[in-house]
Amino acid sequence: MSIIATLVAIACYFIEFRRDLMMLQQNSYRNERYNRWLHTSQDTTSVMRLVSGAVVLASMSTLSVPYVAMGLVTAVSLVNVITLSRRKYKKPLVMTRRAWRILGVMMLLSVIVLVPAAVIGWRMGHVLEYSAIAALGIYCFSHIFAVAANWLLKPVEKHINDGYYRDAERILRSMPDLRIIGVTGSYGKTSTKHYLNRILSEHFDVMMTPGSFNTTMGVIRTVREYLKPYNEVFIVEMGAKQPGDIKEICELVHPSIGIVTAVGEQHLESFGSIENVQRTKFELVDALPADGVAVINDDFPFVASRKVDNVECLRYAVTDTANADYVATDITYSPSGTSFTVKTPAGESLGFTTRLVGECNVSNLLAAIIIALRLGVPAEKIRYAVGQIEQVEHRLNMKRTPGGVTIIDDAFNSNPTGSRMALDVLSMMTGGRRIVVTPGMIELGDRQEELNREFGRKIATSADLAVIVGEYNREAIVEGIESVSPRSAEVRTVATFADSQRMLASVLKPGDTILYENDLPDTFK
Repeated sequence: MSIIATLVAIACYFIEFRRDLMMLQQNSYRNERYNRWLHTSQDTTSVMRLVSGAVVLASMSTLSVPYVAMGLVTAVSLVNVITLSRRKYKKPLVMTRRAWRILGVMMLLSVIVLVPAAVIGWRMGHVLEYSAIAALGIYCFSHIFAVAANWLLKPVEKHINDGYYRDAERILRSMPDLRIIGVTGSYGKTSTKHYLNRILSEHFDVMMTPGSFNTTMGVIRTVREYLKPYNEVFIVEMGAKQPGDIKEICELVHPSIGIVTAVGEQHLESFGSIENVQRTKFELVDALPADGVAVINDDFPFVASRKVDNVECLRYAVTDTANADYVATDITYSPSGTSFTVKTPAGESLGFTTRLVGECNVSNLLAAIIIALRLGVPAEKIRYAVGQIEQVEHRLNMKRTPGGVTIIDDAFNSNPTGSRMALDVLSMMTGGRRIVVTPGMIELGDRQEELNREFGRKIATSADLAVIVGEYNREAIVEGIESVSPRSAEVRTVATFADSQRMLASVLKPGDTILYENDLPDTFK
């Protein structure tokens, strides 16, 4: 019984170590962010940890009856193993070399705890019992092992990363004719990157940072593993969660062209204020050389109000067009896509048709079109590419099911501006019921509740059925919906996304449209 209890308890904390590592990875391996998640999620005082802690204490007091103590440890450890093994994650752990190093140190630290416990147990005549109880105790405090291992490895990671950085610098220096375009913004940067890549590929050999490789290390990895000597254009997506992040990327790649797609209320939790967001996004513009070009979106007040005098600045807009050099007009939506006209500073009017929908996508296309025109891509090539662009997954992606239901997938990274635009698209779908499925918006700092309540008010008149998922923003969204009168939206609340799918399966009819707006990561309930 003692051997079984020890093995099951070790398996329990090993599986929990992997979950802790996954959460640390999702928090960019930054202990301060991971600790903030621990505080907000209350993971350190979860039911299973508290129960396990109680079992540790109870087992210590019942060691005079070893079978009782080991029975308790085995039972709770087994429940933990089964529960943790069955969990499904939206963004599972990726076992990179760094992840393996951290997991290895976590296991080493656990051995350092187990050995003294076993020695004490040996002296007391209960070596296996003490080991089993210590192993369950490690599970209770597993997050401490993750933080400690990450901290201990900081010098190692810095040494490794410095070597990667120097190698990426060497590669970039060997390609002096490479045009480097930086793309940043509170939202829209990933879509803009994809659209720009597709358009420029009609005329140049282009490489872009893949996926969400928008950190310094992501860019370094792209340069080292993907960039080829024959590439003519390198499009670099630049993400940031704190001041200095974009400046750091610029110091590596030295872009000559920069796009700022938006400055808005995204990641306010880490930035603290929208002014800090503005300063950080414009680190890209500030880093451009004197002969560089900045392309910025005047539809956002904190972009339009930012003076740019260090480089040539081309402003674009869809709605706030007063001071814009390039404007998108005559926007017409249909189930098959969108048509629009681009007006240039030279007085030209260029017509385009795209499979994409939504004002945000027109805005992102406009930025890409401006750069393509600037780099000398013929208008006909641009027009062809715009018409061929595929929708970016989870970003206002529209498709129809065999059953006649239209799905608008806007599940990635909802934000106040993007969510309004997505609801505008939903409101136009009048062939059946308009349904929105959402857990609301996150990382909005002190304005979290206010902005989700405003989101609810918009839902009230844009949808016929609102399915609110989870607990995190439920109260604010429902309050917002119910504050509007008259309203079209009926409200239903469910605990999980799986529950929403089961509920929709029983009510959907041909002609209905479903908008999936945001999909909270595993770090939120």
